[in-house]
Order: sequence, then C-alpha cells, then structure tokens
Amino acid sequence: MSRFWFLTFLLFVLCSLAQLVLPWWSIVPICCGVAAWRGDNGGRAFLAGLLGAGLSWWLPALWLHTHGAARLAARLATLLPLGGNGWTLVFVSGLLVGLVGGLAALSGAWARQAVAPHAEQPSATRF
Repeated sequence: MSRFWFLTFLLFVLCSLAQLVLPWWSIVPICCGVAAWRGDNGGRAFLAGLLGAGLSWWLPALWLHTHGAARLAARLATLLPLGGNGWTLVFVSGLLVGLVGGLAALSGAWARQAVAPHAEQPSATRF
C-alpha cells in the first residue's frame, strides 16, 4: 500500500473513532499530528486529510440521512441558504470537514518540513 493511501486510511479510522466521543474539531489535532508523523509532501498530505476527514464525516451523515434523519436535515437546511435540501446539507458539511482536515494535515506536513528540512543534494560541479 502506498504511503498516501496508508495516510488516508489512518486519518479516516482515527477521525471516525475520535468523533464518537470527542467534538467535531478533534479532527484538527489528529490530522495535523498524523500528517506531521507520516505525511508525504504538502499536496498529498492535504488530499489525504481532505479524503480521510471528509469521508469520516460524510459516510455517517449519508447513512443517517438515508435511515431516518432526513427530516431533521431538511429542517436544518431551511435555516441555512440551502433551500431546505437535506442532501445538499450532507454534501456541504462533508466538504467543510474535509477542508478543515485537509488544511490541518497540510499544516502538519509543513511543520514537519520546517523542523526537519530535507538536506539539499550536493551539486555535481563544485568549485
């Protein structure tokens, strides 16, 4: 399994477990810490955080919406400028959580690069 997919799966599992007992923002330190520990470069860490955190929020929201919470989602969507569409609320909430997780993972990857930058390759022509 490649490093990117391992990071995505690890973020998905840890964010899903944390959201069972902790508040929604607990994905931020998880994504930041895991990306600082196992992250690749900035772009891949952002995408892994986006997918891992977004899916950990979106899949349960999708399941709840299809199994009885559609009325609640529709009522909540009327409070927001979503036209009362519960499916749009599910999509937008997953996207927002994915962006939060992606930015947290990007911050972790950049923090790791700032603390321990890669050594520059020596040039072939030295004078």
